[in-house]
Amino acid sequence: MPDDNDKKNDNRSQRREFVRALSMLTHIGVLMVACILIGVFLGRFLDNLWGTSPWLLLVCTFLGLAAAFKSILDYSKKR
Repeated sequence: MPDDNDKKNDNRSQRREFVRALSMLTHIGVLMVACILIGVFLGRFLDNLWGTSPWLLLVCTFLGLAAAFKSILDYSKKR
């Protein structure tokens, strides 16, 4: 019955690859959201502090977006 063991090992291997891909996509999603939210909250805080609304919110949001893409590029280079 070596065929059954091969099928089980193949199924486990496929399942492992699926979980690995899913964890990578989840990591990228959380990374993007975190970077952008940090930029938004920092921009709002600084706008309220210095009365420059909405300029620092926009600048920090775009900086957060750039940081998200940079982080994704760095993460993909590691993989």
